[in-house]
Amino acid sequence: MARDTDSIERDIVRAREQLASTLDELSTRASPQRLVENARRTISTTLADPKVRAALAGVGVLVVALVVVRARR
Repeated sequence: MARDTDSIERDIVRAREQLASTLDELSTRASPQRLVENARRTISTTLADPKVRAALAGVGVLVVALVVVRARR
């Protein structure tokens, strides 16, 4: 059975509204400010982990030791 023009127009309007909603959501998610906030939150959470802090301290000690060894040569 053929669809009438009113039904087709309603489907087109509904599809446009869904597309507009999707585009709004994508623009919100991809905004540079929001990406920076998410990155800061992730970094803060990661650095708060005691295992990560211990690993960074170990790397720092290793770097200082290498600098001292090189300076003595």
